[in-house]
Amino acid sequence: MRFILMAFAAAGIIGSTSAVFADTPVTPAEAEKIKAALEGWNCSGGKMEKETEGSDVVYEVEDAKCRDGAYEIKLDKEFKVIEISRD
Repeated sequence: MRFILMAFAAAGIIGSTSAVFADTPVTPAEAEKIKAALEGWNCSGGKMEKETEGSDVVYEVEDAKCRDGAYEIKLDKEFKVIEISRD
């Protein structure tokens, strides 16, 4: 009986962690706000996605072109840059 309960508990944990990070395409309105935020950093382009992390929304741009190379840029739900890393 204990083994069965542990298996169900493990399945619940696995199921809940897979829903933590869900990538979805951005809407046209979100894309415009992301582009405007990137322009403020002298960057443009890249693949845009929206990630849902629990109840938070994070926007991610992969391969954004900036003056000195390509970067991965993350923005918060208010479209403010929160992380920039070299791609």
